[in-house]
Parts: sequence; C-alpha cells; structure tokens
Amino acid sequence: MPRRPQRPCRYPACSKLTDGVYCEEHQWLMNTHYNHFSRGYNSNERYGREWRKIRDRYIAAHPLCERCLTENRYTPADLVHHKKPLSEGGTNDESNLMSLCYSCHEKEHGGRGSQNL
Repeated sequence: MPRRPQRPCRYPACSKLTDGVYCEEHQWLMNTHYNHFSRGYNSNERYGREWRKIRDRYIAAHPLCERCLTENRYTPADLVHHKKPLSEGGTNDESNLMSLCYSCHEKEHGGRGSQNL
C-alpha cells in the first residue's frame, strides 16, 4: 500500500515535511507547551520512571484493550488509563488501571485529547 505524501509542518514559518502534524522539533515544543499550559502540571514529575515501569508491566499482562474486550473485539492496547485520575486521589494500583486503545481512551475522556502515553 502506498504511503501518504508528507505535508509541511504546521508550525509557523517551518517548511519541513512530516508524516504527522508537526516536524519532530516542533512536536516536542508543542508537547511541552501543552503540558505547561493545558495540563496544569508537569507530566514528567507525575509520570516519571516509576510510572513507566508500572505501565510497561501492566500492558504486558493486559495486551488487549479492556473496553473492546467487553464488546468482543480484540484490539491491541496502546495506553494504560487510570480509572480514578491521580488528580482526584487515584493511585497506580492495578485495581485502578485499565489498558485501552487510543479510540477507547478518547471515548473515556469525552473527546478531549490526552498526551501521556
């Protein structure tokens, strides 16, 4: 199957071509901007090395999207979601986690985007 043609980066005055919305340099900049202004916290402090270990262990044990499984669909999980958010007193216990695909994660959040993968 042929690849889609690359498009120019959407960052103002950047003419680099990319497969996504922004080139690698500006994607990092936009993620940093999002974390600082939209999230209200630094995701690197909240989701550091320990979280990555927990997430990797959980996704290895639950490789399929748990929401899709309830609908008899077998979709690979892309993210680990907190049922009760950390900001509302949730924890990283396995009982508070669920593996989700990107689509189901968006549905969980009502369409508002999420950057933490």
